[in-house]
Amino acid sequence: MATDRFVYRHRLSVRFRDCDAMGHANHAVYFTYFEQCRLTFWKEQTGAASPYGRVILARAECDYRAPVHFGDEVEVRLTVGDIGRSSFALAYEIVHLGSSTLVATGKTVMVGYDYEAGKAVPLSDTAKALLEGLQ
Repeated sequence: MATDRFVYRHRLSVRFRDCDAMGHANHAVYFTYFEQCRLTFWKEQTGAASPYGRVILARAECDYRAPVHFGDEVEVRLTVGDIGRSSFALAYEIVHLGSSTLVATGKTVMVGYDYEAGKAVPLSDTAKALLEGLQ
């Protein structure tokens, strides 16, 4: 992914609790890094945790490229991917700030969801416009 495509960047430090017995950030923590980036991004864009009242995470994937260790500074980058009728994708990359090494790439798919009805619902025109404006 070309870095000029990213609409948001979130910096964080690898915490001691993020690391496993091998001394590097555990694989599951990368999804938390994506989540931290996603939630701070939407908070800055909309004042809320998502661009749409209720969304659920339908898919999450991560490709690991290099380890990070306690105290490392990383930048999580986010861009808006495909937008559908009731879903949208967000793409990420994590870069080690000290070395510029690509640490991981990832993707999440979010779906508009009606908890009372228990089913996916179309994204609002407002949500779609916001997402399209960020592509």
